[in-house]
Amino acid sequence: MGFYALHLHLHGLFRGQNLELGRDADTGGQTTYVLELVRALAARPEVERVEVVTRLLADRRLSSTYAMASESVAPDLQIRRLPFGPRRYLRKELLWPCLDQLADALAEQLQCQSRLPDWIHAHYADAGYVGAQLQRRLGIPLVFTAHSLGREKRRRLLATGLEARQLEHQFSMERRIEAEELALAHSALVVTSSVQERDVQYARYGRFQPEAAVVIPPGVDTRLFFPPRQGAEPEPVIKALVAPFLRDPQRPPVLAICRADHRKNIPALVEAFGRSDQLRRHHNLVLVLGCRDDPRQLERQQREVFQQVFELVDRFDLYGCVAYPKQHERAQIPAIYRWAAALGGVFVNPALTEPFGLTLLEAAASGLPVIATDDGGPRDILASCTNGLLVDVSDQGALGRAIERVLGDPRAWRRWQSAGIEAVSRHYSWDAHVLHYLGAATRHLPATTAGEQLACSRLVVLDLDTALVAADQVQIARLATQLTADAELALVVCTGRGFKAARLRFGELDLPEPLAWITRAGTEIHHRRPGIQAWHLDQGWSRQICRGWNRQAVQAALAGLKGALQLQGPDDQSTFKLSYLLNETHPELLPQVHGALRVRGLQVRVQLVHHRYLDILPAAASTAEALAFFARSSGGRVVAHHPAVVGVGAGHPVAEVVLPEHTAR
Repeated sequence: MGFYALHLHLHGLFRGQNLELGRDADTGGQTTYVLELVRALAARPEVERVEVVTRLLADRRLSSTYAMASESVAPDLQIRRLPFGPRRYLRKELLWPCLDQLADALAEQLQCQSRLPDWIHAHYADAGYVGAQLQRRLGIPLVFTAHSLGREKRRRLLATGLEARQLEHQFSMERRIEAEELALAHSALVVTSSVQERDVQYARYGRFQPEAAVVIPPGVDTRLFFPPRQGAEPEPVIKALVAPFLRDPQRPPVLAICRADHRKNIPALVEAFGRSDQLRRHHNLVLVLGCRDDPRQLERQQREVFQQVFELVDRFDLYGCVAYPKQHERAQIPAIYRWAAALGGVFVNPALTEPFGLTLLEAAASGLPVIATDDGGPRDILASCTNGLLVDVSDQGALGRAIERVLGDPRAWRRWQSAGIEAVSRHYSWDAHVLHYLGAATRHLPATTAGEQLACSRLVVLDLDTALVAADQVQIARLATQLTADAELALVVCTGRGFKAARLRFGELDLPEPLAWITRAGTEIHHRRPGIQAWHLDQGWSRQICRGWNRQAVQAALAGLKGALQLQGPDDQSTFKLSYLLNETHPELLPQVHGALRVRGLQVRVQLVHHRYLDILPAAASTAEALAFFARSSGGRVVAHHPAVVGVGAGHPVAEVVLPEHTAR
């Protein structure tokens, strides 16, 4: 049986052909990467099925394709669209409140399938949030690619002079960063595009584990991106796109292709061009910045970027040597690269930060030397391709001089052109990318049915703390009878107490011995190894939840709330559980706790129990997740939280767990 991979790509517009790239900030290089990756995966003989889950949109302003619940892209590749949030198209920052709706709907659909995916690959923070929910509920291994990281974007935009409050309002940075931390906490594999991205950008996250990360540069489709043929005439599309803007279209162009986004730093490129007498006299500037019909319909950020470009063109009187076409299609991009290469031009990526830079590889494959930001993925690309220059794009003088150097040295230009073409064919093919990707998945992702399988086929999970309060003797006797009579049933007890105290209280219920104990609010699992009567603390669970946990730092962060919080006694504390009593009931206390932890960059789980007991746990720990871990390690999964299974307790004290015989996998 071949692999079954499910990819989550939730924002923007996604379909199997004619991608609407550059339409807005949500339709950029990530969309291209995901489509090319899943196409290449589906073509591999060891892969049986690939799906991409994205948002279903019933918006009359958009193509009806986006309202199709299912789209077949290739024999083994499907796009599955699910509605979440309003029916109309929204930018990704407005979708955060709708993601739980998607997680619920997708989990329900997956549970009804005859087979679960071997892994889920989440692209960007929003998909990472949903992927983490699915990993918790269904135990499907999670692969995460951020594509761009919130901490890095915030750092760079603050450096341009934008205010933190403005960034939060526009980009929901805190929510995005929290989602990235959550995804990293639940990921078995993190796929990054460059060494710098892995070692510098991801390293700023507390839940990031370098040993779980692999660097796999994206590939380039060399059937589309190839050098210009000797003596070939420019393709007709070029005349329609750029000729109306330019007095002399035969000048070697300075080319930039990206969306109109502050982070892409296009106004700096226009100013560098405008300040250079050499560039203005001998070259053209061609800016392919996505599609626009009416500027008034663009998003605010896009309007601001275009307004800056128009003002700079006017300020430096660049009319006749600057082109910024209003419309283009993805299929036209390769021809634009070839046209620029045939004229001896240069491709420039002036982004403030670039996680990878797929356009740099497209340009290299097309025979066009490059100048790129000295940040992120371009460092790796230029190290491999040696086909241009890295530059500090915050220095407009340095950017202008770099462009002048590349365009002013024909011998170096030809050397860079040849080196780029050769390096792309050697290092950046999609075949190489997918082989590396599948190898990483095989090494890093857990087997789908790991661990000792149990003799029973169902677990009944009892919340001891609730049952002691809510259950009467008749209900307890009914549960005891059912457990004794049904060999397929076994009991798991969960509680906020420690293991010894829990066993003592459990003795009052006169129930059969549990199969396992989930104690201290889900931070500890005790069970017996085959053939051994002694109870065993599951170290695998301890290793899973310990990542990023710093008990001393948490206690120090909350020391300033000493008047409102009081540490509970030693019996209520443990390695992965810090427990307090609330000395006062104050509506602002919990926000103060969250704020004190956030200031220190601590990603933890905060639980308030019975309005008075406050537990601080590792972010990956909870009773539900411990239960799912135990079920998975036994070859099963949690299928429902259901208080009526045996009728004990109130709320949700009982959960049903299906083990191997009932597991659709």
